[in-house]
Amino acid sequence: MLHASRQALPPVRLLCLAIAATTSSLANAAFIEDSSASLTATNIYLNRDFRQFDGQNKREEWGQGLWLDMKSGYTEGTVGFGLDAMGLLGIKLDSDKKRAGTDLLPVQDDGGTPDEFSRLSATAKVKISATELRYGSHVPELPVVKASDSRLLPQVFEGGLLTSSELQGLTFTGGRLDKVIDRASTNSEKMLLNSKNRRFAGGVEADHLDLAGLDYQFAKGITGRYYFADLDDIYNQHFFGLLTSHQLGTGTLNSDVRYIVSRDSGAANAGKVDNQAFNAMLSYGLGSHKFGLGFQKMGGDTGYAYIDGSDPFLVNFVQINDFANADERSWQARYDYNFASVGVPGLTFMTRYIRGDDAQIAGSDDRGGEWERDIEFKYVVQNGPLKDLYVRVRNASFRSDFARDADENRIIVGYTLPIW
Repeated sequence: MLHASRQALPPVRLLCLAIAATTSSLANAAFIEDSSASLTATNIYLNRDFRQFDGQNKREEWGQGLWLDMKSGYTEGTVGFGLDAMGLLGIKLDSDKKRAGTDLLPVQDDGGTPDEFSRLSATAKVKISATELRYGSHVPELPVVKASDSRLLPQVFEGGLLTSSELQGLTFTGGRLDKVIDRASTNSEKMLLNSKNRRFAGGVEADHLDLAGLDYQFAKGITGRYYFADLDDIYNQHFFGLLTSHQLGTGTLNSDVRYIVSRDSGAANAGKVDNQAFNAMLSYGLGSHKFGLGFQKMGGDTGYAYIDGSDPFLVNFVQINDFANADERSWQARYDYNFASVGVPGLTFMTRYIRGDDAQIAGSDDRGGEWERDIEFKYVVQNGPLKDLYVRVRNASFRSDFARDADENRIIVGYTLPIW
């Protein structure tokens, strides 16, 4: 049974009411003048064919997502208070019990999908100088927790996050997240350990995720990153990253190097977590062309550990697969092209090919390989009343020795309307 949860957590509601009362009494102009609101509409058709003749061999759905994002300014004074609100609505345009499960729409107990599902949440915020504390709903994009936003509605985490940029070039991020609302859900739930390809015990829950990290710009074009996270009684994780960007000849050379160490942290029912993930992406942009090479290697006794429903922070996590099984080694070749150089501004093309081998197949001593090929065209309207409306057409093929083969097509139309 699907139960709609349309209100924020009780502590958030109480804090928001207190802030609202405070700001109304202060009649603070900045709170209103610095506010903003936008409505993002995302229309997605998704068709995934598993290329098999038993069980559910196809998932195909079409839906419309609406995201109303409202942000206030801050009250004046040494300590500034603010309040943000987020309204999310997903609408079914086409679905069927035999084709459900794309994660565009929730799946009910009878296998059907609702005509619509929605969420409403608020985030209270406090700012002192260049330090901000936010408590409520978040769509984080961090190396240790990256919310998935590839469906109608984004995955939303609940809890508190603090960011501070008091020192030039240095940003600190820390906090605790204790609930998650998955992209095709309305329910606040505990966080689960992802168990793709039976890498870990299924259904293992955590009460919270603690995290802390630093981003530091050493020099122009060179940024270092370190993050630590602990998924309560399941695993802890250390992330080390280096981002560089420099002119090389008439083009630009970019690198993204990541090393993540994950270890289990006490829960007997979670099973062993022991992974060292090295991954890196090197790309060179020259005019309208961009060429990229990626490498990813899983070390340790298990595959990569991350929160279920979220996006793993790996360079070879692509449209369908993550290439993150125990001992797996994978390579990526990527090419991007911008058609502006031939008189079609707004049109871009991307294709990539990823091949993995030596993956340890869970539950056996066998090893396997897999590959994926992705193609994408995207067009963004450049001017006129529909300026910034975009259309994306994505196609992917995935083949594996141990997981289900799949062919997938997505058509995405999106537009963000500034309200004020």
